[in-house]
Amino acid sequence: MADSFNGFPREMVSFYRELSANNDRAWFNSNKDRYLACVAEPALDFIRAMEQPLKKKVSKHFTAIPKRSGGSLLRIYRDTRFSKNKTPYKTNLGIHFRHEVGKDVHAPGFYFHFDLDQVFIGAGVWAPCGEPLNMIRATIDDHAARWKRIVGKKVFRETFELYGSTLIRPPRGYEKDHPLIVDLKRKDHIAMTRLNQKELFKPSLVYETINRMKLAMPYVRFLCDALRLPS
Repeated sequence: MADSFNGFPREMVSFYRELSANNDRAWFNSNKDRYLACVAEPALDFIRAMEQPLKKKVSKHFTAIPKRSGGSLLRIYRDTRFSKNKTPYKTNLGIHFRHEVGKDVHAPGFYFHFDLDQVFIGAGVWAPCGEPLNMIRATIDDHAARWKRIVGKKVFRETFELYGSTLIRPPRGYEKDHPLIVDLKRKDHIAMTRLNQKELFKPSLVYETINRMKLAMPYVRFLCDALRLPS
């Protein structure tokens, strides 16, 4: 039930502020109970509250899995193996409502993000590998009118911005003067909408998130169609 979520506690902001200043294992181990109480458990409540509205109002093909490991809640532990940044913990909250066929963060879906500087909802596909990215580009090229209609719709443009990394040069097979070259050069296909931090602390965060997802669904459906996935 959506009413089981009462908003994130304001203490979550304090926790992340202190974590940012003390990003080491000794501090985290001493404050792990705080993490569980003011971040992990409220996040799981949020995910539970999202389950039914997501299925009924957005799409039955996207998942809200309230598990601390292997579900929608992303781990706080950073993978430092290939990074120069060796701090062990993420200083943000990440929740991924991914497509039912997806196994990781590169699957199509919706992403909820909080850090000390911003709160946003992302929709789309982050860093798809070569063949899926080529399929998206080909579909944009083949269905240009539909693509322009979706990303050019007034309510979408007023709410979302297209975001992510791009190629410097046109991808192979496309001319630099292609009318959609900006979109064809994208390496990420993400639409992002920002929330006021005050929204975090309200039960209505569930409905606000669902409403933003609904607005983004034609964009996400286009990407799913490109990848031959149900939407």
